[in-house]
Amino acid sequence: MKERDIRREDVELLAPAGDWECMRAAVANGADAVYFGVEKFNARARANNFRMDELPEIMAFLHSYGVKGFLTFNILVFEDELQDAKELIDACIDAGVDAVIVQDLGLVKLIREISPDFPIHGSTQMTITSPEAVEFTKPFGLERVVLGRENNLKQIRAIGDQARLPMEVFVHGALCVSYSGQCLTSEMWGGRSANRGECAQACRLPYDLVVDGEVKPMGDVSYLLSPKDLAAIDLIPELIMAGVTSFKIEGRMKSPEYVANVVGKYSKAIDRHFKGRWDAPSREEMRELQQSFSRGFTHGFLEGTNNKKLVDGTFPKSRGVYVGTVEQILRDGVVCRIEAPIKRGDGIVFDAGDPTKKEEGGRIYDLRRKGVKLEGEAQEGWIVDIIPGRSDVSLSRLHVGDRIWKTNDPALDKALRQTYETEKPYRVFPVHVKAAGRAGEPLATWWTDVQKGVTVRVDSGLALETANKRPMDAALLEEQFGRLGGTVFQLEHLDAELEGGVIVPMRELNSIRRRAALLLAGERPKPPVYVKRAVEVYGDAAKRGAGNAVLAGADGVSHAAPLGAGGPFPGGGAAQLTALCRSLPQVQAALKAGVTFIYADFEFIKQFPAAVEAVRAAGARIALATPRIHMPSENGYHANILRLQPDAVLVRNTGALYYYLRRRREEPDAAHPQLIGDFSLNIANHKAVDLFLEAGCDRVTPSYDLNIQQMVDLLRRSRTSQLEVVIHQHLPMYHTEHCVYCTFLSEGTDFTNCGRPCESQRASLQDRIGMVHPVRVDEGCRNTVYNAIEQSGAEYLNNFRELGVSSFRVEFLEETPEQVAEVIDLYGKALRGEISGTQVWKTLKATNQLGVTRGQLVK
Repeated sequence: MKERDIRREDVELLAPAGDWECMRAAVANGADAVYFGVEKFNARARANNFRMDELPEIMAFLHSYGVKGFLTFNILVFEDELQDAKELIDACIDAGVDAVIVQDLGLVKLIREISPDFPIHGSTQMTITSPEAVEFTKPFGLERVVLGRENNLKQIRAIGDQARLPMEVFVHGALCVSYSGQCLTSEMWGGRSANRGECAQACRLPYDLVVDGEVKPMGDVSYLLSPKDLAAIDLIPELIMAGVTSFKIEGRMKSPEYVANVVGKYSKAIDRHFKGRWDAPSREEMRELQQSFSRGFTHGFLEGTNNKKLVDGTFPKSRGVYVGTVEQILRDGVVCRIEAPIKRGDGIVFDAGDPTKKEEGGRIYDLRRKGVKLEGEAQEGWIVDIIPGRSDVSLSRLHVGDRIWKTNDPALDKALRQTYETEKPYRVFPVHVKAAGRAGEPLATWWTDVQKGVTVRVDSGLALETANKRPMDAALLEEQFGRLGGTVFQLEHLDAELEGGVIVPMRELNSIRRRAALLLAGERPKPPVYVKRAVEVYGDAAKRGAGNAVLAGADGVSHAAPLGAGGPFPGGGAAQLTALCRSLPQVQAALKAGVTFIYADFEFIKQFPAAVEAVRAAGARIALATPRIHMPSENGYHANILRLQPDAVLVRNTGALYYYLRRRREEPDAAHPQLIGDFSLNIANHKAVDLFLEAGCDRVTPSYDLNIQQMVDLLRRSRTSQLEVVIHQHLPMYHTEHCVYCTFLSEGTDFTNCGRPCESQRASLQDRIGMVHPVRVDEGCRNTVYNAIEQSGAEYLNNFRELGVSSFRVEFLEETPEQVAEVIDLYGKALRGEISGTQVWKTLKATNQLGVTRGQLVK
């Protein structure tokens, strides 16, 4: 869509709501749509959320104001939850929810089995960052995609131009340091999965930077992974030009005042743009946005990668508005040259540069200027004495140079609350009325809700009579019918076709108006109607049983599962071990230990040819791993992989998968590598297994979010001959566009000027308990933070074998060739039954755990 074709009604402002107050605040301040979650199945499990039985009431409220409602279903769904998931989708369809925002492609498959036309939005948790990733979703009828927050304006335009599907983009709120859907840290360390809506925000914790084994002094910079907050209000014209149709505000755990503030300002800014009166937001507007919540504002990645601007590193939480620094400490307060207006009653905090220690803060009790008490607001640039409440602040703990932040503005909060704490309608809609009649017949009126396009007819209860003195005219009707106060309607236009001088009692006109308003109001909440059909949640999957590689196609005929051009994958009977290596010495050690299928996952693609040569020389087979992220214009990487003619490709995102599948279609007579879907595709239920296998994957790897019981549940309903389980690894926790090497080991801002410290140094992050987590870089300069200690699922090998799994993967990170040999030897013995799985993990001193959580196996 060209810029000149875009109208205000084509652009949506999408607001968050964690409870009813937030929902009212969003509607009252100009939201075009609201997204919200219910008790379970959403990515903000710790928000208040709504109840499923409230869905009809929620949608009636939103639709009465012409606002759309989207339910967040943006988490992974485990096998034993599919029935509950179906019930929630049924409830959404019945209540008229306008769309569900979905992460799990298995859930997408389930929804399409329930309804072919119920709207689905692809969540940012799907990690959709390229045109190819959008194309992958099209067979499933997604109505919209929510792009990754790492896409810049140029990439957004490219995605829109090539993929031509409506795009939703975050414009305000907290930024995740990790790609959404690709963070396993919270669950790994705290048992609360980001893919399950329970993120514990481990990225907001302090870390030490370890470089080549030594802790690097960083001064007051401790929060190495804590990004500032996104604020793109001044980029609205550029975003519209790039083709963005939905502007999304983050904040389902924020206050209603935050929602009112942010929604109101973005709504007015969008309106200004379309009225041709665009100007950037004022300093006062930006301060008010900061006041509601801010860790410092940034454009994120929208203008490109700038690692220095993304992370400040000195504090991890909201600070509000910067006031100034302490210049002198008085007997009852402090002296400060202020950089933002302050007044009595405002909340402040004194920042000494160490957020881990207790900070002094409270309310401003008094303000003095030149010794004179101020009754009003102190203005920017003034030197004032700030007198805190006597019991609030211990002045002895303050220092000259401490920064002062305004954390709360009661007057602003009061003004914001007044926007939604009112009995008046939050917005009104234009109504057109036509009135016609003649003496002896009722007065007929037609009332049209212009926005909804709905017309109702209301006639008078009495017939019109010939007027003796003052007959009715259009002005009188307009006056009476226009008295619509207290309703959501406003008379915009009236046509009167009255024959002769006629009249009807005034009470009849009032009755017509009241009845018409009620009828129109009753039409507004009516839900859209979607096609719905009865389905079994498990369908044929329960009948297939483990290990059966036959599936029913869309035509109902059974087909052999595809194996690709490279011959069958290792397995198909006796259990075999595959090894993922991250260096050539590891590859050589694995081959020497007898592994016949190697994954090469190197930092730089230039290292691949040597691995291919070594594996071929040993008579083994090799798979080359793609990066976890696929951006526009990065297909050259995949073309280079194909030129090396590997036996298989380990595919880590749907964009890359679509690229390889398209090459298969375009070159049907050529030899193509097998396609093995990795853990990062987030396969958590048998529906997702089926979807990826039917799409063209030859083998898939279940998500690391599954604990042992959830894994067993999935395997019982899946084609286990086409699944590979990762049984040993250092868990990849964060995967991020933010480069630790560039930010803290160079003077540069991105890969073009950082000097590539990643090629000469090794960085790690040391957490609060002293664990050191390696940070590795990929070809796209993205960082992965790996868990310090490897984990082992060896204890469950027999369970998996019984369920038909025949391929098991061990993954290496920094292991020496000797360690590689030891790991392979131990797992080989366990697979042959020579030792127990318990002996494996105890010998290796690994964590006895599958995926990110320990879990319990109930047989």
